[in-house]
Amino acid sequence: MDSSAAALLAGDLTGVAVFAASGGALGVAKRLDWFGVVFVGFAAALGGGILRDLVIDKPPVAFYDWRYGTTALVASALVFWWHARLERMRRMMLLLDAAGLALFTVTATIKALEAGVPPMGACLIGMITGIGGGLVRDLLVGEIPVVLQRDIYALAALIGAVVVAILTRLEAVTLLNMIGAGVLIFVVRLTALYRRWSAPRAKPM
Repeated sequence: MDSSAAALLAGDLTGVAVFAASGGALGVAKRLDWFGVVFVGFAAALGGGILRDLVIDKPPVAFYDWRYGTTALVASALVFWWHARLERMRRMMLLLDAAGLALFTVTATIKALEAGVPPMGACLIGMITGIGGGLVRDLLVGEIPVVLQRDIYALAALIGAVVVAILTRLEAVTLLNMIGAGVLIFVVRLTALYRRWSAPRAKPM
């Protein structure tokens, strides 16, 4: 395995772990049982990647690489068992969600570009993959998905995906640059939360 493939795999598995922990944390906050917490974490961790692979016409890697499912199960189970030691579950969930959004968006955009998807399509795939795990997680626990609310969420992913596409076009795809794109998504998302930035809502009639 070359260094770029190893970096993509590491980014993918890290994204799986943080989204699984995010889903598990929300499951704990909703007082689900052990199976419920692990299931929500598992679905949140793998949902976006499965959608990504189906869109770029590849067999979902989560179905044939044991490391993905195992990472999701272990991360969400650890959150369940250690939640008593984790304070401010809501804050932790938001941090993990922002990290997962960043990691999945960057790796999905790169994979889509490598699969021959045009830059615009690759950016959309990156954004959809990034928000997919959170969308599945919120729906499973009966929450209005974050992406459908006023928070700047999908836009943060799209900004990062565009940066990745531009860097690819300039042939400047390096590990440091990809980390920078992920940090940009993470910072935009958390800044939007801190500053309460939001998209406009339609005014009632």
